Amino acid sequence: MRVLLCNDDGIHAPGIQALHQHLARTLSPDELFTVAPATVQSATSHGITFTEPLMTETVDLGGGYGGIAVDGRPADCIKLALSELWPDRFGAGAAPDLVVSGMNAGANCGINVIYSGTVAAAIEAAFLGIPSIAVSLHLGRGPVDFDEGARQGVRAIHAVLASNRLAPHECLNINVPRCESEGDCKPAGDLPISVCPMNTHGVVDRYDRRQTPWGKTYYWPAAGGLDFHKTDAGTDVDRLFARHITVTPLSFDLTRHADLVSWADALKPADDAR
Repeated sequence: MRVLLCNDDGIHAPGIQALHQHLARTLSPDELFTVAPATVQSATSHGITFTEPLMTETVDLGGGYGGIAVDGRPADCIKLALSELWPDRFGAGAAPDLVVSGMNAGANCGINVIYSGTVAAAIEAAFLGIPSIAVSLHLGRGPVDFDEGARQGVRAIHAVLASNRLAPHECLNINVPRCESEGDCKPAGDLPISVCPMNTHGVVDRYDRRQTPWGKTYYWPAAGGLDFHKTDAGTDVDRLFARHITVTPLSFDLTRHADLVSWADALKPADDAR
């Protein structure tokens, strides 16, 4: 199996490095190729670049594994990789069997999947026909154990692959509970895996109102990111806080299909309605 690895925290972030190390234990340098942003692109959602060139740089990831840093956004990385960089490396017409995006430093659950560059990279791959998995790690206040988080995440990836259900155009969003090197969030073993829907309640927004020395007002975002107006039982947010690895199937089709007929009827010209 050949895997394309991406993220939104940047190619040198500890999360992608940890995920790369665990994937590399079962994949050779000819099976694992990393194309990721050169700089942090968190919360850039599904933005892409049109008016600037995408500068690239080859990165040595150690152990014979190569990668390419792209001066762009996560979705840019996937588009460029699938159309140019992957065929350059593996031959014309070649494509990865799987795209993995992560491991993000911070959970991408609930409505946050809309803002996430990590999830956007996975959805872009799915849209282009490659099965994809986004992986994110819930962070707390303790010392983060990225290695353990990646181990748990890759275990979930292997469980998904073993099911033989992951098909082209399919995208799964995986969130790993807090993995810390000490305290109550130090995993004692394999965490349970729950398949669940995303929580669809909005985040509680908070801003600190401040003033510059020149008297101009500005606002500093101060929300926690995982403080939602409501959390429904059984959703990804609920299960993640119960220390379950969450797996949520995602779709890039935003159409409300159930409402197409009613809207078509409502907007019919008067002559057609008679």
